[in-house]
Amino acid sequence: MKSLLITCHSQSGSTQRMADAVERGALRESDVNTVMLPAFDTTVQHLLEHDAYIFGTPENFGYMSGALKDLFDRTYYPTEGKLVKRPYAVFIKAGNDGSGALRSIERIVTGMQLKKVAEAVICQGDVSDDIIVECEELGQALAAGLALGIF
Repeated sequence: MKSLLITCHSQSGSTQRMADAVERGALRESDVNTVMLPAFDTTVQHLLEHDAYIFGTPENFGYMSGALKDLFDRTYYPTEGKLVKRPYAVFIKAGNDGSGALRSIERIVTGMQLKKVAEAVICQGDVSDDIIVECEELGQALAAGLALGIF
């Protein structure tokens, strides 16, 4: 069975609402084991055990959260060359436009040789019902792609 890891950081709860929606969408695909973990709790072993990833973060000062950056700092070299072409997607709760946070994540995951399989969901302002639907669709699409062997 394929497995999907959703890992994120949330302080205010808005990013967590998005993460919960991503997880709800992914869980619709019963042929995929979906796990959600806080970024600080995600380890090298978690990355190695899962087949795909969805990273979530608030935008802090035009950058990803410190917790997500910490995850990448702790896992980059120990997983070097071991995650090649594994699919990933991103969701961001933006204070500005989210582009700085997305750019910083994409630079790192490019070095990790992960494969982007969906456009990022970026929420500017309040987490609306439309954003919740987009997050659910993101989770479901990634899980379905895994189940069908597309990724």
